[in-house]
Amino acid sequence: MIVWNEFRNDARVLKEAQTLQSSGFQVVVHALHTPGVTQERETLDGGIKVVRVARSPLWKLRKRKLKEISKNTAASREKNTQQSKKPATPPPETLTRQLLKLIARLWTHAGLVIQLVRSRPTVIHAHDVNVLPTAWVAAKLARVPLVYDAHEISTDREGYKAFRGLVGWIEKKLMPRAAGTITTTDARAKFFARAYGIPRPLVLQNRPRLVQAEGSNRIREELGLSEPWPIVLYQGGLQPGRGLPRLVEVAKKVPEAYFVFIGGGRQTAELHELAGDLGLTDRVHFISTVPLAELPSYTASADIGVQPIENTCLNHFTTDSNKLFEYVIAGLPVVASQLPEISKVVRQHELGLLVPPGDTEALADAIRTLVQDAGMRKQYRANAEKAAQSLNWETQEASLLELYHRVLGNEATQEPAAR
Repeated sequence: MIVWNEFRNDARVLKEAQTLQSSGFQVVVHALHTPGVTQERETLDGGIKVVRVARSPLWKLRKRKLKEISKNTAASREKNTQQSKKPATPPPETLTRQLLKLIARLWTHAGLVIQLVRSRPTVIHAHDVNVLPTAWVAAKLARVPLVYDAHEISTDREGYKAFRGLVGWIEKKLMPRAAGTITTTDARAKFFARAYGIPRPLVLQNRPRLVQAEGSNRIREELGLSEPWPIVLYQGGLQPGRGLPRLVEVAKKVPEAYFVFIGGGRQTAELHELAGDLGLTDRVHFISTVPLAELPSYTASADIGVQPIENTCLNHFTTDSNKLFEYVIAGLPVVASQLPEISKVVRQHELGLLVPPGDTEALADAIRTLVQDAGMRKQYRANAEKAAQSLNWETQEASLLELYHRVLGNEATQEPAAR
């Protein structure tokens, strides 16, 4: 398997690797190495091997330059705020910086190709479009089949606007050449099939493993929450387009409840500042990203799970999201945006309340309703506990194994290496 991250908190990739490893495959995950943060090589529980490739030396230089620019922009913003109240505009990337970025990325991708081929794989499994060309080159050199797992619709995704054409070209050229394709929702499977003229990809939803959702006071104790108010939880990336500033504003409208955010991302500082500006620091709290193994105990210590994602792109419109299933496994009633895939899950299992995406008042009303009605929360909790018996990773494992057996044919019975 190959990923464009450090493989420290990638739940989906880890679950797929565990499923294959426990079924007789030797799984090797090829990821990125950051000195002082990750190990170049390690073996996880169960025997999964992780090989990390060091980034280009230019990566460190580029990071230092970006920090300098960030500091200069912050200083300029402060100066402008004092003088004219107008925000500073970050300087555009210079040709030199763009060239450094390109060289650094190509260096790293070349290192990944070399490591993949050296590992003598039987199949190469690419996770997301960032590594699809790299995996395809390695698969051609090693003369093995390629499996592609499209976690997102990256041609219409937050933060990918500048790369839309390139991403579409890559997927159009390479997805039809993959021996097997996977994605996360039915809507996304239909999109890829129509967009690229391929058989509909296998759908593996981002469901957690089934764990006992034991109630705890972990959040309450860790944050020192003294009032017996319900805890409204959002967990996941603190990124634009997910309705998070709106959720902080909703906290102002829903008294006698704590709002807790678990995770990190580009909006972390903005959300902290907003909570302070609204005078909500006693009720709005933040916990940094926690290890995957510990996350269920945090989730189960909340009372309501919220997924306020906004309809800003096709990727959001077609999502059902990790956190929705994490809330279900933990037995939490949910308040979620009324988008097709999310609505299908919530309605089918009667898990909570749906609200129009981007509607602050509707979001506040729904959360307020659950905060004030303990009986309703209890009923939705019971429904979630029942739904968890089917909405878990284990019920999908056979489908992944069937795909691998189809891709590999008779070789799949000979304990092949899944790289």
